[in-house]
Amino acid sequence: MNRAVRRRHTVVIALAVLGSVSLAACSAGAASDRPKTSSASADPATRPELKAFYGQKLKWASCGDGDAYECADLTVPMDYAHPGNGKTFVLPVARALTARSAKRIGSLVFNPGGPGESGVQFLQDGAADDFSKKMRDRFDVVSFDPRGVAGSKPALTCTTKGEEAGAADEGEAQEAGAVAPLYPRTAAERADTLAGARAEAAACKKASGAILPHVGTEDAARDLDVLRAALGEEKLTYTGWSYGTSLGTSYAEQFPKRVRAMVLDGAVDPSLKWSERVISQAKGFERAVDDYAEYCADVAGDDCPADTPEGIRTLIDGLYETTQREPLPVDGDEHGLDASMVLTAITMAMYTPEQQWKGLSQALREAGGGDGTKLAALAAGEEPAPGTDESEEPAEDPGASDGSDTSGAVDEPPADNGEAALLAVNCLDTPHARGPQAYWDALAPADKAAGVYGTSGVTTELACTYLPSGERQPHPVDAKGVPPVLVVGTTGDAATPYEEATSLAEQFPGGMLLTYEGLGHTAYGRSNSCVESKVDDYLIGLKKIRPDTTC
Repeated sequence: MNRAVRRRHTVVIALAVLGSVSLAACSAGAASDRPKTSSASADPATRPELKAFYGQKLKWASCGDGDAYECADLTVPMDYAHPGNGKTFVLPVARALTARSAKRIGSLVFNPGGPGESGVQFLQDGAADDFSKKMRDRFDVVSFDPRGVAGSKPALTCTTKGEEAGAADEGEAQEAGAVAPLYPRTAAERADTLAGARAEAAACKKASGAILPHVGTEDAARDLDVLRAALGEEKLTYTGWSYGTSLGTSYAEQFPKRVRAMVLDGAVDPSLKWSERVISQAKGFERAVDDYAEYCADVAGDDCPADTPEGIRTLIDGLYETTQREPLPVDGDEHGLDASMVLTAITMAMYTPEQQWKGLSQALREAGGGDGTKLAALAAGEEPAPGTDESEEPAEDPGASDGSDTSGAVDEPPADNGEAALLAVNCLDTPHARGPQAYWDALAPADKAAGVYGTSGVTTELACTYLPSGERQPHPVDAKGVPPVLVVGTTGDAATPYEEATSLAEQFPGGMLLTYEGLGHTAYGRSNSCVESKVDDYLIGLKKIRPDTTC
């Protein structure tokens, strides 16, 4: 499968914060019982009660895909503050072995993003091919499903049996199903928005309340160290894209002296408050949509929905305005295309312009003519990205059996739970305001900074007011003793704006910044030989890059 299609799925999950105003984020409670995570505190892995977890051996077996991949299960404590209470997560792990074992350096562990993306599925969809042949000759490529995600047992969900997603009962289903405006201004609009957030939070607590306090990034980073040990690696070699940069940063803070090499591509700045992060990402999307209008003809050619950049901007602004008053007709859908769906379709297409701008352009042209069918399909992720090989066979279900031994693999992975994981991790990782007034107060600044991209981001965070929130405040990186970390930033990245990459690189002691001048989300694996060469040389030979290096 083409990498851009795989990455599109990953970043669509991350995009849910902007694209769906009824989504909620769930978070944890008693963080005060957890071990401190500052690099100055004792190494968590030295605790004797964790010895059994660190001493486990992975039992590799075929994933059911012939000899291409091997799968295993990793057991980690559910609560690192009380690891001996018998409660655990069992996490699926997969690897693609190097074909040149004589040249092997070790294991390269990666996280594709999210939060909520299955690393196992991503690898089985062909993610090993995102790494160069030079890298594949030197490393086994390994990934895993983070706690609560995809094939993790137990796994997160915000849906209980027999109920509609996000609704705890019929009344809540009605509230959650209501379409909230992108900028709720009146008391009635805010009441409806609040009701949707309350219903989503209630559904998450009802379906996943027992594990919500235990799915945050700090604990996932502890799992990553248990995985390092189970792989037999003295130190970790790691690549993280998008949310994977948060996971890598947390690992570096907790285990700085166990990092061999770390690449963080599409960086998330850990020093930003929730409201600051909303505005940072919203500005990124607003700039990216402006870039689409400016460079559409270069990428999409005659498919562009208007003849000039100004014409494209006018069309998009008009669609937001009209669909907030009345949805556009959609074939086979009574509801039609509303403003939230327009926002989702447009912002999703900003991740991989070379793959998605043609399809977006065609859909916008038809929406401008009154037909929202194609744009609604893009919002739902139902159509392949134009420019890819549509004749390509879809990836097989990793749980499908071909009769071979699949012990250690996930037999029947749960349905994609990326939205539930996104909700849970976002609130848990960053403390949020209690009570709705702080969110209403944030609307005007967000609107001034980035229009609908800002206000929709604020309302999506609203569910956090009804859920326990993490206690650790946003902070600059605290990773004394970590070796030089390579941060990769793309100047036209919408989801993780370039400014956050520059900030993260500055926060790491000895941090290095590699700049990719281009559009789209993340850089490595998108056919840029300069980025590939710099990253490969660092991961293989620990070669540093010079300041101000640009591709």
